Amino acid sequence: MDKAETPGSDWQIVDQQRDQMLRMVTRGFYKELVNYGAGRGEILRIATHLLDNILNQNPAAEPLQPPPGTNLRLRAVQDHWKDRRSVIVDQVTLRPLRPELIPCLMEWLNAPGAADSFFPAFPTDGQALENHFCGSPTCDYLAIEVEGRPVGIIGGESLDRTSGRVEMRKLVGDPTLRGQGIGKRATFGFLYYAFNILNLHKVYIHSRDINVRNLNINRSLGFEVEGVFLEEVATPQGRRADIVRMALLRPIWLALFGG
Repeated sequence: MDKAETPGSDWQIVDQQRDQMLRMVTRGFYKELVNYGAGRGEILRIATHLLDNILNQNPAAEPLQPPPGTNLRLRAVQDHWKDRRSVIVDQVTLRPLRPELIPCLMEWLNAPGAADSFFPAFPTDGQALENHFCGSPTCDYLAIEVEGRPVGIIGGESLDRTSGRVEMRKLVGDPTLRGQGIGKRATFGFLYYAFNILNLHKVYIHSRDINVRNLNINRSLGFEVEGVFLEEVATPQGRRADIVRMALLRPIWLALFGG
């Protein structure tokens, strides 16, 4: 399916979301420059350098596309949900989260900065954590496994089967495995699970991390910015932080990755 085969309204929404993301990134970039100590004249020079980069850019450069390689296409997903309750993307396997993993999950969440990245925060008590992850009808979490070993979790909060939407959360708990594409493949596997197995219509993310790299990773999987909640939460340092909401619709995901 190409862009012409997708309902026009969906792509108009995507264009509006991209414009909103650009405004949000520009605002965050400006704040970082001010915090860094850049003055007005220096910021104007940076804007000039950006224009220079555009003028020197290869005119044949292609627009943003899904990442290359069959591992991030629907045909690469191994769906064993009916017989083995698992979804596999390359070497990353997703299985239902079992209560036995809760002690390991507590250790991951207690690592410096891990729990602070989620809004709202997860429970801190072991039994409350187990009830949340394994006993709530509005939560649906999967364990991320690599070579048969659990290395993190991914799943959904506020699962609403009537409206067909869920909030996605993810944690690669083993710090030695971060930056190796495990989180991206786990995310792709969960999107397959949400859209093709649960038959949901929308997956969204709340993030405190206004980071261009992370935004681009989410965009490479099809997510677009829905909005920014200004100064929505207080940080442990006593400052206010924005919350970014990104979302992905099933027809758009199928259009991007179904080929």
